[in-house]
Amino acid sequence: MDRATDLRWYDAMCEILTGAHLWRPEEVAPALDEVVAPLGLRTRIWVVNYEQTSLTPLAQTGPVPSALPVSGTLAGRVFTRVRSAADEPNQRLWVPMVDGTDRLGVIEFTGAYPDSQEKCELIAGLVGHLMVSTRNRGDQLERARRSQPMSTAAELLWSVLPPLTASFDRAVVSAVLQPCYDVGGDGFDYAVDDGMLRLAVLDAVGRGLEAGLTCAVALAAIRSARRAGGELADQARAVDQALSEQFGDSRFVTAVLAELHLDTGRVRYINAGHPAPIVLRDGRAVRELKGGRRLPLGLGVHEKSFEIAEEAFEPDDRLLLYTDGVTEARTARGDRFGLARMTDLVERGAKSGLPAPETLRRLALAALEHQGGPPADDATLMMVEWSRAASLNTVPSAAQPDGEEETP
Repeated sequence: MDRATDLRWYDAMCEILTGAHLWRPEEVAPALDEVVAPLGLRTRIWVVNYEQTSLTPLAQTGPVPSALPVSGTLAGRVFTRVRSAADEPNQRLWVPMVDGTDRLGVIEFTGAYPDSQEKCELIAGLVGHLMVSTRNRGDQLERARRSQPMSTAAELLWSVLPPLTASFDRAVVSAVLQPCYDVGGDGFDYAVDDGMLRLAVLDAVGRGLEAGLTCAVALAAIRSARRAGGELADQARAVDQALSEQFGDSRFVTAVLAELHLDTGRVRYINAGHPAPIVLRDGRAVRELKGGRRLPLGLGVHEKSFEIAEEAFEPDDRLLLYTDGVTEARTARGDRFGLARMTDLVERGAKSGLPAPETLRRLALAALEHQGGPPADDATLMMVEWSRAASLNTVPSAAQPDGEEETP
């Protein structure tokens, strides 16, 4: 490209940044299309729904097309693989839209040529960040992501959860939560500070708003203790105290609290009545982490001491944490989804080179399809990969393996 063209792209990015200070959520898509028009481009923003099964176009001038399924479409492949793809006969480029490495959807650029792909990806990255900053100014972007109303409990939990995926120079953490519109008591959290990745997966007793409130209080107690410098034991005791004081009715949460030292691969963890996490090495499940046992959080107010277990990771190891709503998912005839089926699907994802969020998306959909109807319990999955290559596999501009077949 010549210098004049480069300057036009620079001006477009400056205009996006300047305009975003005042954009309402419904203005993002039409404003982007208007900004890039002098470059000979047209754009359309497609956001993924909460189920992560379809991509919905945001409204802008002209007819609005129908949603696209994630499975079996070029746009869906761009979303799942976090890798741009061109439809050259139609001069169309599909680019992943992320916030950091959290997948939000895709942007369709019409009129794009191969030499403009890198700049289209820069704009998509910028818009991904701006989508998150404008999302809380109104409800339109949220409406676009929903195919049905959300329960009060689900609304509460989604409002306090971190992004589904976050990547760092030596690790990636990703999670998925089902049923997304009616989740009650499941939750997760993570934070990276001072070279330590801290994790939590929780399953509150009960269903509905009562369970949602219990989980939200537990998450708040963990964060409060952690941000005050508390270690794993302090976080667990903070939840014990908060649940006991707030509810006083033997309400509890099963949980795994863990931390991964990003320099050494040392893992320390507490298991409070929860299913044992699974370690995957070289693409295969090698063992369950069965140590660190204590009472469920909320029931251990008078528990004076408990074990904090340790595990040594090797480079590229994966840690899978889950709630029993995954393995206990059953067909109408009572056939359990089971631990073996779950680990098999994770192993297949590893062998296919799938990014961590895509492995979990497919696993969660498989568990839902296994039941053939509304799930009987919440199901949460979290996967951590201690691997620089794995973290780069979630970045849109990184080189990634290809040739893997399209599945859900």
